[in-house]
Amino acid sequence: MIQIANAPCSWGALEFEMEGKSLGFEQVLSEMLETGYAGTELGDWGFMPSNPEKLSSVLNDKKLQLLGAFVPVALANAEAHDTGVELALKTAGLMFDAGYKDAFIVLADENGSVPERTKNAGRIIPEMGLTADQWLTFAKGAEKIAQAVKDKYGMCTVFHHHCGGFVETPGEVDKLMELTNPELLGLCLDMGHFAFGGGNPVKALKKYYKRIWHIHFKDFDPKVGQEAVENCYDYFKSVEKGVFCELGKGNVDFKSIVNILNKNGYDGWIVVEQDVLPGMGSPKICAANNRKFIRSLGL
Repeated sequence: MIQIANAPCSWGALEFEMEGKSLGFEQVLSEMLETGYAGTELGDWGFMPSNPEKLSSVLNDKKLQLLGAFVPVALANAEAHDTGVELALKTAGLMFDAGYKDAFIVLADENGSVPERTKNAGRIIPEMGLTADQWLTFAKGAEKIAQAVKDKYGMCTVFHHHCGGFVETPGEVDKLMELTNPELLGLCLDMGHFAFGGGNPVKALKKYYKRIWHIHFKDFDPKVGQEAVENCYDYFKSVEKGVFCELGKGNVDFKSIVNILNKNGYDGWIVVEQDVLPGMGSPKICAANNRKFIRSLGL
């Protein structure tokens, strides 16, 4: 049975330093529960308790499962790999010790840290990409982190393609999948980021179904995407303008996606993400609307 979760980023708790203050984890988790969600992700390190007993107590009190944690690493830089391993192991250890041994490390590039990629999110051309040697470094780092997590905790790692990072476009997702071991590194398919990056999420789901171990439901507003092109928005401005809209209000074909998942007997989790920053509206209302939309799809 497919279960539905949400993530702290839907309440403005992002991995990026942006203006405004997000809500505290107690309110965020309470509102998740009240709007019909059964699980969450950890959010940025320090957002939720970093003591395993406290984390377990908080989540049990809210009757929420913990599905995974976002771990950003500048994988194109070999010198960042060891630090990335340390961060991933620290994060995996917290989840493991709190009792969530099936949670994923959701590995990502250090998105938003490379000016050219951040400035041109949603309109990346090949010349902005990694060199052949950089790709090998990137893939090696991802596998090194995934192997370390597997060896120490027996936990799985998925890679989250993401606008504003070096793996954004369909071609870049293809490249990373080609260069990495499918038994070691899975894919977290994020529907909104894939669409913003110029791809078709339905095609991606079909192509990589066996490699997709974790799923994010995020929608993409093509009108804001076009505004980003016309006004040269960077990634952060696009998010502030609402490029990731409420589910069902963008161009992601969620009906077809759910049909594919049902046809293949998918019984994992779907994590809703809508980056509602401070001042953009009510995260709780958006979360309720998103849950209502997913129910309309039979989930």
